[in-house]
Amino acid sequence: MNGTCLEFEIPIRDAISRIRFSPQSNNLLISSWDSSLRLYDVECSQLRLEAPSEAALLDCCFQEESVVFSAGSDGSITRYDLHSGISNRIGNHDDVATCVEYSNETRQVITTGFDKKVIAWDMCRAKPLAFLKNLGAEVESMSLSGFELTVAVGSSVDIYDLRNLERLVQSNESCMDVQIRCVCSIPYSKGYAVGSVDGRVKLEISYPSNSNNMGYVFRCHPKSRDGRHHLVPVNDIAFNPFISGAFVTGDNEGYITAWDAKSRRRLFELPRCSNSVASLSYNHEGQLLAVASSYTYQEAIEIFLPR
Repeated sequence: MNGTCLEFEIPIRDAISRIRFSPQSNNLLISSWDSSLRLYDVECSQLRLEAPSEAALLDCCFQEESVVFSAGSDGSITRYDLHSGISNRIGNHDDVATCVEYSNETRQVITTGFDKKVIAWDMCRAKPLAFLKNLGAEVESMSLSGFELTVAVGSSVDIYDLRNLERLVQSNESCMDVQIRCVCSIPYSKGYAVGSVDGRVKLEISYPSNSNNMGYVFRCHPKSRDGRHHLVPVNDIAFNPFISGAFVTGDNEGYITAWDAKSRRRLFELPRCSNSVASLSYNHEGQLLAVASSYTYQEAIEIFLPR
């Protein structure tokens, strides 16, 4: 499988934290530790925007084609208007802001941070802070699908309904017996997948059309010749928005693997990246997969687009 490496006139100067395809185009949003937010037009192979920040950026997301948000190491949550180039800080966490998502259903920005809080920001209000909840632990990863907010805390997974964030809908306190590195909601059904620091993935899937719920754990790498498991953190998981059950994993040694959740089989493996896989993102049609590969907290060297 061939791929294209995106070209930057001025290289990204530090590790990539997140990449996100636009919900309606092939524009790719890139946040990084070099305190810049970038918008790259994949179809034209052109950098459309580079917006500087006062802090390293740990996450980013789209509200719509021309409006995006970022989460900063100084706790800042910032809104960017890509047409005008204007940015404004909508609020702050008391510590590093780690995750940001936008809900089309509630029109709120949902953020988490090392201050152990999940916060909902309402962009329609003069004072956007709409809800604040202390989770009692630092949030490692967060994912949103419809009204369902899935949060990974330590080795546990908690699920909330955005219409009533006060109430915990579901808690899986023993989801994994080690720390969870990433969580990803499943776009076509209720459920999620988590990746752990020891190279395992766990899926919990509930299909609305039938009662055949699915849940299992597997290792991304087989045992080595000496019989020992290959313990490599799974850094990110992405589900194809159009092919039910198809998803990819990216790990700390640069491996990107495609899987079929229904048949529980490995489909194929992409060429290994020279550095860790930092982030994965499918475009809105499920035809392009962007892979960000970079050293952790070091120079980000490539974004790879398998075709």
